[in-house]
Amino acid sequence: MGALPVFRWRLAPDGYATYRQLRAQGLRPGGQGVAAQLERPRRRRGPLVAYLYRVDLAKPVRPMTPAKRAALAKANAARRVCPQCGTDAGYVIPSRLGVCVPCAFPEPAEFPRSA
Repeated sequence: MGALPVFRWRLAPDGYATYRQLRAQGLRPGGQGVAAQLERPRRRRGPLVAYLYRVDLAKPVRPMTPAKRAALAKANAARRVCPQCGTDAGYVIPSRLGVCVPCAFPEPAEFPRSA
């Protein structure tokens, strides 16, 4: 069992692609292992590594089934409902807030002015 071939950043030969590059071409690794790696030098924390797959062994991306599409739509819809007020916010609620913007930052009550 040998070590993986290592290429410098931007110098990988044709026929290899990262996972994201495969997805952009409508492909997936399809069960193959990592074929090589890219290393980008960094000064402090060691090299940045990206894994490469062989394009000729890649398989087409599986099509989205109606059941998967329905499950994804249901999950995304659940992320739009505010747990505090129960309304559809019209956007995905940020995880750092946990509730819709009106619930997170309520308007201060107006005080009557004395004349």
